[in-house]
Amino acid sequence: MSASELKFHIRGMTCAACVSKLETALSKIPGAEGVSVNLATGRGRIRLREAVESAQKLVKDAVSNAGYEAIFSGALDPEREAKIEFREWISAAILSIPLVLMLPLPFWVQAGIASVIQFGSGRKFYFGAWKAVRAGSANMDVLVVLGTTSAYGLSFFSHHPWFESSAMILVLVRLGKWLELRARIRTTRALRCLETLQPVSARVCFGDQTFEMPIAGVKRGDRILVLPGERIPADGRVWEGESDLDESFLTGESRLLPKAPGDGVRGGSLNVSGPLRIEVTALGAETVLSRIIALIENAQDKKPPIQRVVDRVSAVFVPAVLVLAGAVLVWIGIRSGSGETAIVRAVTVLVIACPCALGLATPTALMVGTGRAAKEGIFIRDMDALEMANRITVLAIDKTGTLTTGKPVLSRIESTEAGPALEIARALQSGSEHPLARAILQAPLPAGGARLNVTALRVLPGRGIEGVVNGTLYRMGSSRLLEASGIPIPEEQGSGSCSYLIEATDSPRSMAVFWFEDELKPGAPEFVRRLRETGIRPVLLTGDRQEEASRIAGILGIETVHARMLPEDKASVIESLRREGECVAMLGDGINDAPALALADVGIALSTGTDAAMQTAGITLLGGDPLKSLDAIRISKATYRRIRQNLVWAFVYNLVGIPLAVTGVLSPVHAGAAMALSSVSVVFSSLLLGRIRHAEIHH
Repeated sequence: MSASELKFHIRGMTCAACVSKLETALSKIPGAEGVSVNLATGRGRIRLREAVESAQKLVKDAVSNAGYEAIFSGALDPEREAKIEFREWISAAILSIPLVLMLPLPFWVQAGIASVIQFGSGRKFYFGAWKAVRAGSANMDVLVVLGTTSAYGLSFFSHHPWFESSAMILVLVRLGKWLELRARIRTTRALRCLETLQPVSARVCFGDQTFEMPIAGVKRGDRILVLPGERIPADGRVWEGESDLDESFLTGESRLLPKAPGDGVRGGSLNVSGPLRIEVTALGAETVLSRIIALIENAQDKKPPIQRVVDRVSAVFVPAVLVLAGAVLVWIGIRSGSGETAIVRAVTVLVIACPCALGLATPTALMVGTGRAAKEGIFIRDMDALEMANRITVLAIDKTGTLTTGKPVLSRIESTEAGPALEIARALQSGSEHPLARAILQAPLPAGGARLNVTALRVLPGRGIEGVVNGTLYRMGSSRLLEASGIPIPEEQGSGSCSYLIEATDSPRSMAVFWFEDELKPGAPEFVRRLRETGIRPVLLTGDRQEEASRIAGILGIETVHARMLPEDKASVIESLRREGECVAMLGDGINDAPALALADVGIALSTGTDAAMQTAGITLLGGDPLKSLDAIRISKATYRRIRQNLVWAFVYNLVGIPLAVTGVLSPVHAGAAMALSSVSVVFSSLLLGRIRHAEIHH
């Protein structure tokens, strides 16, 4: 049976220790691999080596045994949870006012108010703590329950009741959880906006009539009608009509794109000016929009190396805090002779040491960073790629389709038999998707020219193509074919790329040379200039001849050029650069770039290229603008600056706060406020990533 992947939501997570506990529990499921739990999104993911019918039950049982709840049908509603959390917080805050103001209330009134807060507003923490203890673990709920219950219980035996401490800790913790939920809603807003672009119905054409039906009932090959002002419900090709489309959700560009019969369209695009009849080519999960949404979700659920280190630290942090609090209780009790003082110090340690900020530092920044990248048309599939993009020193760049338009035109044919040569070339290239093949097929036949048939057609990887036309074997491709056929390579003159047509008889001969011109993309010079300003060295990799590669490199100011590259040659160059200690990114768009994209520290593909390139790369750029690769690098740097700042804050908070709690400088109330402030500050620090101005990214 094939492998299966399950995605689910998790109810009950409170801190980084929960993540570690859940991942350990899920990894014990037979055949489990690729386990990931994300505190910020509240989601889990597991891949099983073999698909099993009871997979969901296995996951639910494992999560339940760890003290949490796995939800497969539907999703957790953060808006609803935030409203509930707000009501709980505001109720506790109002009730705590008489205790905080220390009004001269009878002891039994104070005890009654504190009890309602402790076991009413605090019941959530008791349930969570009980589940954690029953599962043999400790999390934030355990720390909160131990701390507040100790302060609450001590108030019945103390000369100075601590009811306000236990009440305010719960109020502040619930405030922190509400603010975290509000922040989570903001971080997922971009994803929800993309989901709303998918229409739920479509007008399907049957002859001269149209019928509206749910999108689930539409099939590939159906023809649908889309009126002005409506969004296109599926990927397809214009069958009839002309209009302008707004594809800004994909391209990030506000300008409208004209569409006519034969042009491709993408689901989610807005039809602006005229009715279109579209033939459906992709539906549901196969559409570009659905793949983008899946890409963002996958990226937000995955963990970079830095988060794995944090998770390992968090796994031992809570047990260590419990041991420390116990040691403080004994030590202070012996030194001071006061059980009350010892309990207060231990409670303060329990409250301030909760690793909430530590658990939120990385995932919240990654959520906002990947969401911000998506708005710019940059989709990150691999979190390792996002982390490594922060360190790039060399960018290897493919030429055709990346720096050039990838739409070469046939400029001239050097041959005494130009007419027959073109007829043979067209036969050999029929059906090929290679840019040079398309240029040949688009070239007009000379007057009286015939369309010839080809047999025994065979691709020669990295070199060209061969086939039999009118009983004679012909080959067409690069100068490598000349070498392989024993034909001397002529001194090539002129600009552009060239392709040779070889008559492969017993005495092979070069029958014609086809010359092509491919224009540079308008933004290519600025891209290379800004790349150098960033401190990243550009390296040009191309299968084209040395003269043409050097000409393009000279125009752009690229000093290092590798020409006549086969796919394995490009990969070898990447490997060589990495051995020299460089952090290498590869930017490309073709099938021949896939090996290099896979071998590079960071693979960056253009969506205008092949599926093979996009599936191999860790980062995909919508459209064909190479400048977006710089935007990806800048967003990566900004995201990792924020992660480092968050982690430094989280660690410093604990390093400073715990000694202050042990020495009695902080009270339990101050500790509760500091803990809530720490978590909230980390979340809002991450949210600032989403407020980076467009000009800052493109500077």
